[in-house]
Amino acid sequence: MARAIRSFELNTGAKILSVGLGTWKAAPGVVGDAITTAIKAGYRHIDCAQRYGNEKEIGDVLKKLLEEGVVKREDLWITSKLWCTDHAPEDVPLALNRTLNDLKLDYVDLYLMHWPVRMKKGSVRFEPENLVETDIPSTWRAMEALFDAGKARAIGVSNFSSKKLADLLDAARIAPAVNQVECHPSWQQPQLHAFCKSRGVHLSGYSPLGSSGETTVKNQVFKNPILNLVAEKLGKTPAQVVLRWGLQMGHSVLPKSTNEERIKQNFDVFDWHIPEDLFARFSEFEQVKLITGTTFVDQTFGSYKTIDELWDGEI
Repeated sequence: MARAIRSFELNTGAKILSVGLGTWKAAPGVVGDAITTAIKAGYRHIDCAQRYGNEKEIGDVLKKLLEEGVVKREDLWITSKLWCTDHAPEDVPLALNRTLNDLKLDYVDLYLMHWPVRMKKGSVRFEPENLVETDIPSTWRAMEALFDAGKARAIGVSNFSSKKLADLLDAARIAPAVNQVECHPSWQQPQLHAFCKSRGVHLSGYSPLGSSGETTVKNQVFKNPILNLVAEKLGKTPAQVVLRWGLQMGHSVLPKSTNEERIKQNFDVFDWHIPEDLFARFSEFEQVKLITGTTFVDQTFGSYKTIDELWDGEI
């Protein structure tokens, strides 16, 4: 019988639910309906971020669902993220307060540093002159204070390479609980996976279905003939197989959808498994990173002059 893999234990002792609804690029006016559909379908993990620009609408829907008794707060796992413009230590608690006000919550279950990148306070556009030098240890100390205060039940990072994560672990009083990164069969990140596991940091995979914005065949996870073969053999959709692969790899997955049928399908990944022989076929996928963070790289401004410096040679 298949092991369900409904959650993973963090280094805080808390259990992060293994499948969450992603809300990046979920348009205002649409994201609320997606949250309602997801909660009613059984989702209890919602992945948010201030930068996504939709936390107010998500908060309105969560408040309604909580007041109507559809779900209890203690059964939800809500993640949000600190944006690059709020890295100054004095701005970190203000940023979380804005998020809590928008989400209409007293605390988040997980608060992540969105990127290892700092931008000028108040800047909106991805322009080179808005990039400034990072001071990740100082920002992290401010996040540790939010953990101490109970406003963030766990803290972590996103888009960190093994090296950046190692540097932070060396400096941190409270170890990051999670590193949320791009992860799917076409970008499996075995080195980062192994490093996170060795240091007790849970890896959470965003864009687990591959980026919908890419058009080349090699970048389209769903066009991979291996995936379609496995899906056909198991009688599952390619998306279900990709998500189940993530769970069996040992990381949580954050599929984004605003389509009611696909939201429900993406949650049907617990009572079956990919057999070992088919699971092994995923090692044949060509590896291509879809989200490279090129906007954070500049010869003059910021901390990273090259993509290699941003990712420390891991792409």
